[in-house]
Amino acid sequence: MEFIIEKLIYGGDGLTRLPADEKGRGKAVFVPFTLPGEKVEASIEEEKLGFARARARRIMQASPERIEPQCPYFQRCGGCHYQHTGYPQQLAIKAEILKENLRRLAKMELSSALQVHASQPWNYRNRTRLQVRAESNFTLGYFKPGSHELLAVEACPISSPLLNRAIETLWRLGREGKIPSELREVELFANEDDTRLQVEFYSEAREDKRRRTQAAHELVEGLRTDLPEVLSACVFAQNPVRAKTPTLTSQGTRSEGGAPMQGHNVGADWILGPGEFLYRTKTGRLRVSAGSFFQVNRFLVDELVSIVTGGRSGGVALDLYAGVGLFTVALAASFGHIVAVESSHGSAKDLKYNSPRNVKTVRSTVDEYLAGKAEKVRAELVVVDPPRAGLGDRVARSLVKLGAPRLIYVSCDPATLARDLSMLTAGGYRVEQVHLVDLFPQTYHIETVVEFVR
Repeated sequence: MEFIIEKLIYGGDGLTRLPADEKGRGKAVFVPFTLPGEKVEASIEEEKLGFARARARRIMQASPERIEPQCPYFQRCGGCHYQHTGYPQQLAIKAEILKENLRRLAKMELSSALQVHASQPWNYRNRTRLQVRAESNFTLGYFKPGSHELLAVEACPISSPLLNRAIETLWRLGREGKIPSELREVELFANEDDTRLQVEFYSEAREDKRRRTQAAHELVEGLRTDLPEVLSACVFAQNPVRAKTPTLTSQGTRSEGGAPMQGHNVGADWILGPGEFLYRTKTGRLRVSAGSFFQVNRFLVDELVSIVTGGRSGGVALDLYAGVGLFTVALAASFGHIVAVESSHGSAKDLKYNSPRNVKTVRSTVDEYLAGKAEKVRAELVVVDPPRAGLGDRVARSLVKLGAPRLIYVSCDPATLARDLSMLTAGGYRVEQVHLVDLFPQTYHIETVVEFVR
């Protein structure tokens, strides 16, 4: 069938429609790796009650914005979605998607210009998580889109040069038969200037601890032969529990209460270094332990901190979903007292370690904290940086009740942002500024910072 692509939607797909039926408007069809205005020949691969999914077989009339992708794995790997268009066009697409989500879901038109913060479009990631299969023919890579089928990947152009060197070294060790058969995942985390590396191995727990640790020791020694930058390494034992829909391994997400994992963690053994990693930002060094969440764009970390905390001062500030303290530490320099709330065990320990004396750290879910002690805090500023699920009704209502005169919302999902924005504005908040911070070039993911006042 032939289609004309109307626009791109959140998720990276092009939107088109089947011919109208007797009820009127045609069913929506989602076609990945297309661009607005393109004429494509596509085949329907999945049809649901309200929409269908199709695959483009041929680009019959290409957009002038279409380019050759830089990565040979593009369209086969689940990590990137926009490599077929240039970076300025990617930013324009994301800006329009964000504004449309706010119009459609929050019934809001931006009263001031959307401020767009661009990244370097390549080699920006400081962290990546790769799948491993080492039982017979060694394979290292990422899952294919929407599946558990592993795609062998030997280089990733959105990952930092040091991460790519580590991937290359792991492939060499795998071909030499030096990767333990029980290894399932490897996470690599590079510091701010790409000169130090933390490695986390995730192995099935079926092997005894002594053998598991010894095998990991040998693997680390092999890594350090080519990569003396490896500063810290650990092995986690996991009972393999596979989710129905895998996390995109090249993206990484978090949920309140812990770090993302493909299985249930049943223990960790440190095999090199102290099990912690120091990441320098413009406001100081932050300890980031294995499993703790941290922003993945090494070029925009400081700019994000400036957008959220710059030029703000006062008596009391509240940092919710504080993580390891990226915003907390910056706020502590200009506020008299900070309360920082984090639920994840590992991140909360890092938060306490990183926090200056004028910070009170609380290990709790945000919902529980706001339902209890928050009313005693007369915060002049509240910063929220929730996971993809957003705030939700209870937290949004609690924030309205708390009534801080200024609220900064850092969002990684425009749909949940729009939902929460509706509740906050209904409760008396007004949107003052909106920033699109492009932490994830080449992908559909959108990071937004919204400043509310009341």
